[in-house]
Order: sequence, then structure tokens, then C-alpha cells
Amino acid sequence: MSATDLGLVWNNTFTAELPADPVEGAALRQVQDAAFSRVMPTPVSSPELISYSPELAQRLGISLETLKSTAMVEALAGNRILLGMDPYAMNYGGHQFGNWAGQLGDGRAIALGELKAPDGTLHMLQLKGAGPTPYSRRADGRAVLRSSVREFLCSEAMHFLGVPTTRALSLVSTGDRVVRDMFYDGNAAPEPGSIVCRVAPSFIRFGTFELPSSRGQHETLAALADYTIRHHFSHLKGAAQPDRDTYVAFFTDVCRSTARLMVEWMRVGFVHGVMNTDNLSIHGITIDYGPYGWLEDFDPGWTPNTTDAHMKRYQYGNQPGIAQWNLIRLANALFPLVEDPVPLQEALDEFANVFTHGHRASWGRKLGLTGLTEADDPLFDDLGVALQAAETDMTIFYRNLANVDLRALDPAQIPAELMEAYYQPEQLTPTVISQITGWLERYAARVGLEISGDQRRKKLMDSANPKYVLRNYIAQLAIDGAAEGDYSVLEDVFDLLRKPYDDQPGREKWAERRPEWARSRPGCSMLSCSS
Repeated sequence: MSATDLGLVWNNTFTAELPADPVEGAALRQVQDAAFSRVMPTPVSSPELISYSPELAQRLGISLETLKSTAMVEALAGNRILLGMDPYAMNYGGHQFGNWAGQLGDGRAIALGELKAPDGTLHMLQLKGAGPTPYSRRADGRAVLRSSVREFLCSEAMHFLGVPTTRALSLVSTGDRVVRDMFYDGNAAPEPGSIVCRVAPSFIRFGTFELPSSRGQHETLAALADYTIRHHFSHLKGAAQPDRDTYVAFFTDVCRSTARLMVEWMRVGFVHGVMNTDNLSIHGITIDYGPYGWLEDFDPGWTPNTTDAHMKRYQYGNQPGIAQWNLIRLANALFPLVEDPVPLQEALDEFANVFTHGHRASWGRKLGLTGLTEADDPLFDDLGVALQAAETDMTIFYRNLANVDLRALDPAQIPAELMEAYYQPEQLTPTVISQITGWLERYAARVGLEISGDQRRKKLMDSANPKYVLRNYIAQLAIDGAAEGDYSVLEDVFDLLRKPYDDQPGREKWAERRPEWARSRPGCSMLSCSS
């Protein structure tokens, strides 16, 4: 069956317009003066379509009949290359945990090509876990079911939360076992293998520009920048023939979109876990779902990544600062094209401005407030302190705050609606209660300055504060079932997360606090970079 039979149209601007590695195949090597290496996915023994995103399939112009067809499932598993596809692995470098790591590249991801959607837009389809590439660094290029389920669920959940992200078209089991040492502690074991088909405008990241710049390969750097601007930032003046001003405008756009992304991560309590420069997209979208996690009890110092457990570089509260640090690395990489630090610094200042104003407006929405100024910042800051005074579920607290009757506050008692958010009620000493109720009184006074009523406040808050997020233990329950061949929890959770702001009667159990058994269980509290 050909691509024509499936009704799909492929484009390959990346491989057609950028310098290629002259060597093909998966042999490990340092790849010089090239943006990519052509490599074929390694076939798997028994591919099976576990789950898929019907909304994304429709967006791409893929009918469900086509998506479920044998030919398409084989293509999504890497067993069949459809006419028009041009598989490759991207070449890039990056700073990992603050240190330059040199060449990295797609070690277990293989791009299939750019699929042309019915509206004419191009979408890169990439298989994660499709086998070894020149960048696999002695690994097997495979992915296990647990990491694939987490990426599939979270990327789609983030989309429906309104957070810019890569998407996940499909989740395919391979029928093969993959050996992994989950916590790098010498306990390697075979696990079910699987492949996620990821979708994005492109998978170009900060590290894409860092690698050729670090090597002094400025012609390749310029080719990458020109391609990126021409195809993905065509709204910029001079995009057809970029010059220094165009490169600065491009970098400024990336600074702004990255700032907006950080605003959204902080709003919903998402912690990426591994914000290396090779894991940040130039599109300002969430990319590379590895050891991510969701804040349950509000703790700005929490990171889900075992590799980062001591340094906590990528903890929740550090994410905006790390994004800015990564943008500085990108500015350094682009400097040979600009040759003037002043406009690059001005762009970095724009990151700070966009984040500061966006963050204030975002947290205002979470509290049902509008027209915020710098004078309101202490109200938000003091709430953060109050939420840490006792172990408080961030998602539940904000969601239920919309239901509190602010006209009937008792200074000696926390409203019943908010009591659902506390993991250990014994921590609510008179001092803590006074701190929280005192903040509520200040909040009520600030709400009183708004011209809108309670219904307007609740509507605004419910649109900013999800009732359902992909709590770590929920993802683990889906993984546990899938590992036994039972996909019912995965499907229920996937359906749930497509309407995160709705009440969804009958599904309230998924909005409850993390159960005690999940407090320290692997996969629920801490994760590693192991796939």
C-alpha cells in the first residue's frame, strides 16, 4: 500500500534544504557540518495500536479507518516506510545540567517526514523508540511502555490544558522486550517496548544551533537559521533572505514564546524535570517528556528527576530562570550571525518582561482577579508561603477556592471546601490556620474591588484552574494496566484529560488528593531519565 492509497501527502523541506550527513545508517559517529543523518527505523516483531488521538488525526487529515489500517500501524511502528517519507535523525548538541555535552542528536527518535494537513500546514511526524541512530551513544534506540504511556498521555493532556506542546498521534506496542535499569542502580530488567508518534511543526531545539556554532561551522549555522526562519517564522520581515535584523527578530520571538510557555507551566504546576538546552523547542512548545511530574503538594523546590535530586537545578520554582539561562546559551550560539551583543541582550530583557507580566496575569486568573498591578504581587507571594505552611494540594486548593463564600469567612476556621486540599490536617495548627484565614480575608477584600460578581469570579477561576491533571500516580495506574495488556485505565484517563476544566460527574476520584501509597512509590514520586 502506498502513500497515495492512504491519501496522505508528505513533504520533506528539512532534508531537501539542509546539509545531510554523507554517511547513511545507524553506525555511531561524530557528524560534522550536517543537520541530520538518514537512517531507517528498525522493524519490531508484532506492532499493535494501543491508543491514538482522534482530534489530532482529524487535524492531520487521517481518517480513523486509515489510522487503524495495517499499513498505517506498520508505518507508526517503523516496519513500513510509506511513499514520500524520508526518515532521518536530527543532529544537535546541548547543555545538560549546566554543562556543555557536545554532540547529542536524536538517539531514539526518527523523523518520518512532514505530513501536509488538509489546511495546507506541514506537521513533522517522528517515531520515538524506533531503533538506533548515529546518535544513540551505545544505547538501543528503543523506548519502554512506561515512558511511552507517560509521553502519550501528557502531551495530549497539556494540549487540552491550553499549554503549548508537541502532540502524540499514536501509541504502539512492539511485541518486543527492552532491557532498562529504571533507577540506574544495577537492577536492569526487561520491559515491554513501545513507540510514540510525536507531532510538531518541527523538532528544532536550542541545541540545534548550539552544535554548529560550538564547532565554528558558521555556514551550517546560517543554513539552519535561514531554514527555520523561512519555514517557521515567515511572518518576520526579511524572512525570505534573513539578515542580522531578521536573526535578532527570530531570537526575540523565541524569547517571547519561551516566556509564555513558562507562564503556562507554572500555572498548571507542571515540572519538566530535565530542561537541558536540547530539550527546549524554538517554537515555545513543551518537548521531550521524560522524568516530568505534576506538583501535588505545593513545593517550589520539588523536582521529579532522580538525576537532579541533590542539585535540584530543574525544580518547579527554578523553571523560568533556567529557561532564561538556556536562552542565553541560544544567544551565544546565534552571535556569529549577529555580531552585536546589544540587540541579543534586549531580546533577553523581553523574556523577563513577557514572563513577569504574563505570570502576574496568569495568577490573577487563578484567583479570579483582573486589572492586576505590581501592588498585587504581595498577595500572590504570601499565598505561596501559606500553601507551604502545611502540605497543600495545589490543584485542589485553587479549584476549590472558586467555591468559597468569601462573605462568610471565619477567622478561626479554614473553609470546608479548602480542607479537601490538605494532606495532613494535623499540620493545621492555630498559627497556620490564622495565616491561611488572614490571607483569605485579604483576598476577599481584593475581590471586593472587582466590579464582577461571584459567578464571574468562579467562571474565570475555573477556566484557569483545572480540576483534572495527570497526577503522577494516575499515570502509573495507566502504566500498570497497560503492562498487563489492560488498556481500560489508560483509555479512561486519556478521555478524562481531554476535558480537564469540566466537572465530569462520576469521575471525581481522579480529582482527589494523591493516595498515601503513592507518596514514595517509584513512578509516582520520583522518576529517572531511563526510557
